[in-house]
Amino acid sequence: MRLERIDPRQHKGWWVGPWNSDLAVAVGWATAGIDAPHQHRRMTEIYLVANGTATARVGQETIGLMPGDMLIIEPGEAHTFLDSSDEYRHIVIHTPALPPAEARADRVNVSRAELGLA
Repeated sequence: MRLERIDPRQHKGWWVGPWNSDLAVAVGWATAGIDAPHQHRRMTEIYLVANGTATARVGQETIGLMPGDMLIIEPGEAHTFLDSSDEYRHIVIHTPALPPAEARADRVNVSRAELGLA
């Protein structure tokens, strides 16, 4: 058994995946949508919005997110968060889960211009 508790002072909280367990997926949560344009070569990201609202940018599309929404980002899709409310919370699932060095190498920064942002 393993219990991970939320620390609301942290924007990114607990994570579980191949770097600290035998799970085949990586799962984590965050209290803010982070504006850091990037894409993944292999991983799919699945965001499950639990609370609050956020605005994401995927390719050239701006998407408003609210509680109950699920946003699936496929490999190769450039994306970022533009903003999020103070009460925003999401769960994120990465699949396939990759060991730490592979996960870092899988994430590729992209320019804001690639997302149609100034």
